[in-house]
Amino acid sequence: MKVIEILKLNRELLKACYNIGIHPDDVQYIELYNDYNKLQANGEKISYIVATLSNRYGICERKVYDLIKRFKTDCNLYAV
Repeated sequence: MKVIEILKLNRELLKACYNIGIHPDDVQYIELYNDYNKLQANGEKISYIVATLSNRYGICERKVYDLIKRFKTDCNLYAV
């Protein structure tokens, strides 16, 4: 199967994701956010969680903060 065929099959979903600000590479950080929620439920401090996840996933702390903020954002398809 070719890339264009995948894009055509998922065109509407991809357009909707793009319109509400979902980045295609966010899918690789779903487990990071799950880990964030677990650590937060255990009562860990945000700075500790971010440092731990940064080290675990090999990304900078700023990226972890950005991902958490983006994943917590409500989706609004009709936002301007």
